Amino acid sequence: TRGELAVVRLQLERANAVIDYSTRYRITADLSAAIYDVALAEGVDPALAFRLVRAESGFKQRARSKVGAIGYAQVLPSTARLYEPGLTVEQLYDRNTNLRIGFRYLRDLLERYEGNPEAKLRLALLAYNRGPSKVQQVLDAGRDPENGYAAAVMKGYRRKS
Repeated sequence: TRGELAVVRLQLERANAVIDYSTRYRITADLSAAIYDVALAEGVDPALAFRLVRAESGFKQRARSKVGAIGYAQVLPSTARLYEPGLTVEQLYDRNTNLRIGFRYLRDLLERYEGNPEAKLRLALLAYNRGPSKVQQVLDAGRDPENGYAAAVMKGYRRKS
């Protein structure tokens, strides 16, 4: 019965989080559940995942940027194909595919940088937004790659300990 109780507690925690995020961001519970579940599956804090999707697409599934980034997480097809060779543009509009690839890419970027957790997060978000090679180029030139993006995404964010 202890194991069953633990499962019920986890289910209740998930349900409360999905409802909270759905209300906070004014999105459907279905979309909230997808972002929450995919973020956890990809090793990304859901609180960060929701902020990323809000900043990238405003929670619009068919969002497309001027440079060709697609969907909720605004993933470039070239980046997506690093994770899933042969992936089509239309497949990248699929909610779960887009979120999975976007959050996996963010997790990989988080693992790429050194330093304290906030500095790593800041650089990972900047690389997500500007591209890792651009961020590295700016760092190598001794400049700060900050463009306001990381600060906007991180505003009010409290990393889970």
